[in-house]
Amino acid sequence: MSDDKVIIEQRENGPLVVKNLSDLRLADGTAAEAKPVMALCRCGGSQNKPFCDGTHKNIGFESAGSDVAAKDKVRAYEGKDVTVYYNMLLCSHAGECGRRAAAVFNPKQKPWIQPDNGTREDIHEVMQACPSGALRYSETGGRAELVANGDVCITVEKDGPYRVSNVPVEAGYWAQGQSEKKYVLCRCGKSGNKPFCDGTHRDEGWSDETGA
Repeated sequence: MSDDKVIIEQRENGPLVVKNLSDLRLADGTAAEAKPVMALCRCGGSQNKPFCDGTHKNIGFESAGSDVAAKDKVRAYEGKDVTVYYNMLLCSHAGECGRRAAAVFNPKQKPWIQPDNGTREDIHEVMQACPSGALRYSETGGRAELVANGDVCITVEKDGPYRVSNVPVEAGYWAQGQSEKKYVLCRCGKSGNKPFCDGTHRDEGWSDETGA
């Protein structure tokens, strides 16, 4: 491995250590000062978010996830022209799908994804905006594709996870359809799928202000 390769390493019961990243974007849209090595908080309790301040030691943070294999399932929602694929385990509940194409992605309808209620352009826009990679799509009968960009960056989502683009991460379990091109890392410390986000921050009302 090259010494200048961008990578994210896990510290057991500690932070995420990011090496050689030049593009770290904060929740307010500004760019953070990039350093060769940065320790990012993932216990949820740092007073210096997104950076680690050692709080994980005081609150007894545990970095191990749970057995999530049973939840790792890709569901296909087939339309006339487009099929959408969804893995709930990867979803961070960012809500980009409902904001951009509510007729297609609506939890009040059954099934909640109905590709025929929108255009290919609508669905492509959602795939591009989805930060977790939980959603992929294909021409019906074709191969599922992930829509990602070429940026090498980490973006801090307000009251949510780290949105990661094209950065390798050390992880023991990768879900079906998951890719290093686009994924989300837990920042609240509560995910059952650590180091990845599983949407628990939203379910438990975690925020940057309230902390762990």
